[in-house]
Amino acid sequence: MRWVAAVLFVLLCSTTVHAQTAPAAQPKIDDLVRLLQDPDVRAWLESQKPKSVTTSASPSASAAPASDLEDWDNQTRSRIHTVISAIPRIPTEIAAASARTRADAISHGYAPVMAIFAVLVAIGAAAEQLFLRIRAVRFAKAPGAFAAAGAKLLPVVVFAFVIGVIFFAFDWPPQARITLLAYLIAFVAYRFLAVLAVFCVDSDRLLRRVRLFMGILILELATRSLGAPLGVDPTVTIAISYCVSIVLLLIAVEAIWRTSAKSRVVKGALSLFAVAIWVLWCLNLKGLVWIGIYALTLPGILKAVGRSIEGALSSEDGSRKNRVRTIFLVRGSRAVVIAMAVGWLAVVWQFNPDSFAHQNPTITAILYGLLKSVVVLLVADLIWHITRAFIDDKLQTFSADPSAHGGEAASQHRIATLLPIFKNALAVFVLAATVLTVLAQLGVQIGPLIAGAGIFGVALGFGSQTLVKDVISGIFYMLDDAFRVGEYIQSGSYKGTVESFSLRSVRLRHHRGPIFTVPFGSLGAVQNMSRDWVIDKFMLRVPFNTDVAKVKKLVKGVGAELLEDEELGPFIIETVKMKGVEQIGDFGIELSFAFTTVPGQQSMIRRRAYTMIRDIFMQNGIEFAQPTVQVGGEEKAAAAAAASATVTAAKAEQAKAAASEG
Repeated sequence: MRWVAAVLFVLLCSTTVHAQTAPAAQPKIDDLVRLLQDPDVRAWLESQKPKSVTTSASPSASAAPASDLEDWDNQTRSRIHTVISAIPRIPTEIAAASARTRADAISHGYAPVMAIFAVLVAIGAAAEQLFLRIRAVRFAKAPGAFAAAGAKLLPVVVFAFVIGVIFFAFDWPPQARITLLAYLIAFVAYRFLAVLAVFCVDSDRLLRRVRLFMGILILELATRSLGAPLGVDPTVTIAISYCVSIVLLLIAVEAIWRTSAKSRVVKGALSLFAVAIWVLWCLNLKGLVWIGIYALTLPGILKAVGRSIEGALSSEDGSRKNRVRTIFLVRGSRAVVIAMAVGWLAVVWQFNPDSFAHQNPTITAILYGLLKSVVVLLVADLIWHITRAFIDDKLQTFSADPSAHGGEAASQHRIATLLPIFKNALAVFVLAATVLTVLAQLGVQIGPLIAGAGIFGVALGFGSQTLVKDVISGIFYMLDDAFRVGEYIQSGSYKGTVESFSLRSVRLRHHRGPIFTVPFGSLGAVQNMSRDWVIDKFMLRVPFNTDVAKVKKLVKGVGAELLEDEELGPFIIETVKMKGVEQIGDFGIELSFAFTTVPGQQSMIRRRAYTMIRDIFMQNGIEFAQPTVQVGGEEKAAAAAAASATVTAAKAEQAKAAASEG
């Protein structure tokens, strides 16, 4: 009866699909539909369903989360057992594949593959030597580290080009062709990497081991790629890879202990780390393997790349004058290396569907979000360092000397004032944008986060009104161009030279040394003493009988001499002049003098003017007025003189008496 019900159900489904092609069966279909809609028939069909399906559904669902781990464990155990059982068959399989390749080449009239390989390498080496002789004549004067790298890599390029042309010029037998191609590519790749290793490794002993490691690894990769084309058992190919991996592990551990100058504890930790990477590779956890390899090798590679770029730039122009270009090339090259590493890690995870990263969508999203976040951080780091270097270069280029005047100098001073504030604001913006972008890549909904941050910002603004006042006041001071870096200002009890800014305060260096850090909200009215020009006035007192016209003429000569001074003349806008009699005092008349200078130079010019005026007055018999005290009239003066003469005579008599007694 179950079979009949199934047949009826299939017939029902098929008639719905082919209704238009079989109109004659429509009455029977209607009868069948009415029969299936009968309650008794439907109850009987429900009673005939297998109970095992319902009873076994819940256990399978509960066991589903554990099946992935169990499957991975079974696959790993099976792979290890297969590899161990395939190791004894490695020599037989390699010999059989070599014999087949040799027979294929000889049957088509060619020499054995290894002989052909040796001939191609010899021809490429001859072409390389010829190129080296030509380069020694024409390119011996090529300077710079890049030229040195090119001098080492160009011969390898010539070698690869020559053997490539010869290889593609002949129609090789199928097995010989694929074998030659694999080993020629491996040989050229090894030569390129061996040249690049010179720039990444400092020690000769370590360089030899690195080259040995790369050579064995590249040879194994080429041999493994030939397994399927040459008919080698896949399990034997995997067994070869495992055996070679043990050799590579031993080379790495030996290099750690023989070439490293670190302590025994560090060497032991590095050795254990290398063993852990090998175990992860054996367990087919390729993503973790590459992360471990990056942790060991990437710092050294980044350091070597940066050192090579800096050396090349220094050798090109003798110094690193353009910091923006240097930072762009150095950090950009390092960012490219890290991005390539991240991209390769993404490719490894993408083409490894058996990994844990593909078994859970959440883990997959987090892993790829982390990879994208690394790229975002690289871009943000590059933008920030380039911008900061550009701003620092501009700050060094622009003179902060307030003595400079003119439209261009004023513009430079204002830019030098605003650039530090812009740098701080840019740092905050880059940091916030980077954090939000990274969170978005990790799957975090940043819309509510931004809204919450806005509400928090409003609340923070109400709670810190003084801080907001300082920031807004600073913005308006900058818009008004009230002061700039290097200018001398005074505000209330604060005065000094502006040294730097922050978002909320200004640093003032007093002329005696102390530093004032003044919030913008506390400045108030600002008196700028370093803008455009300064008029300095001073007064001198001379006696009532002084010839004023003569004084004016003498001071005019002093002003002309100041203008001709090589040190002070460039700072004088209007030289020293006598303005006239300012007032008549109790013991003389006061003469007013004034001059106009560049801001900040008035004190030095005034001191020089004082000295020159004193000297010219003394040379021309002009004295400075000074207060005198009159003790008495003429009678008292005569009496005092007589008394003084009497005392003097008495003393003379006493001296004579003392001499006669002696």
